[in-house]
Amino acid sequence: MRTLFSLFVLIILSVGVSAQTAQPKTDVSTSVDSKSTAIELAQATLKAHGGEKFRAAKTIVLKGTVEVTAPNSAQTLPAAFALYFSGEKYRFDIQAPPIVSFRQISDGRQTYSSMPGISLPPMNRLGLPLLPRIGDEGFIVSALPEKLQKKRGFRITSPEGFYTDFILDEKTSLVKEYESSYDFNGREITTSVAIDKYREVEGILLNEKFSQRLDMGQFTSYANFKTKEFLVNSEVGEDVFVMPE
Repeated sequence: MRTLFSLFVLIILSVGVSAQTAQPKTDVSTSVDSKSTAIELAQATLKAHGGEKFRAAKTIVLKGTVEVTAPNSAQTLPAAFALYFSGEKYRFDIQAPPIVSFRQISDGRQTYSSMPGISLPPMNRLGLPLLPRIGDEGFIVSALPEKLQKKRGFRITSPEGFYTDFILDEKTSLVKEYESSYDFNGREITTSVAIDKYREVEGILLNEKFSQRLDMGQFTSYANFKTKEFLVNSEVGEDVFVMPE
C-alpha cells in the first residue's frame, strides 16, 4: 500500500490544469496547417482554450475524484482531490481516509509538502498551466522532438527547464494529449495525459474526465480522473496558501 500511495502522489502532482471542449464554438484550425510554425500552433491552441480569458483568469479551482492502479496489480486506490491556482500560488489536496492525507502548497516563493522526501517540479510548470504563459518572458515555445514530429503540436519549456510536449487535435487546435518528463530522485519520470471529456466554464475550457499514465522505467501506473466542481475567478482566500509552521 505504501508503494501505491507513493505512485498516487507522483501521478497527482504531475497533472496540472487541463482545458478543452467537446463541442468548441469556433474552429480555429483554419488558421494553421502542417506548415505552421510552433509559435503559430501555440497561439492557435491558446485561442482554442479560451485565449485572453484563460490568460486573465485570476483563480481556477477544480475538485473531484481519482482512482489509481498500481503496476501489475488490479488494486485501485479511490480518493478525492482539490486543486487551487491563483497566479504563482497553488495548493493540492488529496484525501483517501485512512490511507492517504496529502497536501502540497506554494505561496509563489516557497513550497510545502506534507510528505517528506517528495520534491517534484512545481504544478504550474507542467501541463496545461503553461498555455496561458505563451508569449511570457522565459517560457520558450519550440517544435516537438524528433520522435513526435509526425504529430501536430509544440513544446513549451519553463524558465526552470521543465518542459511539456502538446499534441493537438488537427480540426480544433485543442490539446488532446500532453507529455512531460522530469527527474525524481535520480530516476526519469514520464507522465502522459489524455483528455476524454471537457467542460467550458467562464469561457475557459477545463477538463472534466481524463486519464494519465506514469512511466518510471521499470513499471507503469495509471489513473482516471473526474472533475465534479469547477470554479473560475471565484474568491480564494489567502489562508488557502498558508503553509504549516
